[in-house]
Amino acid sequence: MSIAPLAGGVFVLLLAASAVPAQAQPAQQPVPPRAQGAVPQPPPSRGKLLYETHCITCHTSKMHWRDGRIVRDWLGLVEQVRRWQDTDKLQWSDADIVEVARYLNDAIYRLPKPAPA
Repeated sequence: MSIAPLAGGVFVLLLAASAVPAQAQPAQQPVPPRAQGAVPQPPPSRGKLLYETHCITCHTSKMHWRDGRIVRDWLGLVEQVRRWQDTDKLQWSDADIVEVARYLNDAIYRLPKPAPA
């Protein structure tokens, strides 16, 4: 048996297989390449989400930087967040109030926080 007839048969078989239509495959979405050195950002904090949902309309960053601001320390910041969420009847939990105060402190005020008891 020679190799030539075997090779010709394989060629015919491959040619016949290519004539049969392939089943439709779902198109795969290309995955965009990640920028070199880019680090994925963590999701926004609960405090940031609450603040941006309920407070940012009236309390722009200028509100926090004005000369007459009331907040002078961490506890004062927590009390102001509590006051305004009460005024707007938001019914936030104590944890939510602290989360919003933490977000504001990290983003704007940078006040020292008391050590946990």
